[in-house]
Amino acid sequence: MRKPPTTYDEITRRTVPEPDSSFRPTPEQVRQAREGFRALDRDEQQLLDRVRAALAASGVEIDHLDIEVERERVTVRGQVRDQATLARVSELVREAAGDGEVVDHVVIREGA
Repeated sequence: MRKPPTTYDEITRRTVPEPDSSFRPTPEQVRQAREGFRALDRDEQQLLDRVRAALAASGVEIDHLDIEVERERVTVRGQVRDQATLARVSELVREAAGDGEVVDHVVIREGA
């Protein structure tokens, strides 16, 4: 029984008719593919930039927040210090998203 391929080169040799003429991804592209990376289109990137800018301008720690954009939906996950920050994050994201949907999974950090 043949063991399954484990590297990009092994998969290429087994599946691509002319492997020497094929495009070879960079190590960063391979890492992103394994993590499920999805490139944003221009509108999604603009929405993400607006949300990040609104949070940064308010002084909210965006290091503790994960912001994802898919079409007009903004999903925010993470932890904040207190109830006031939680309310402020929600308000800022909703303002920046405009008519888009906001999925808010931000919680108050334990022990804060």
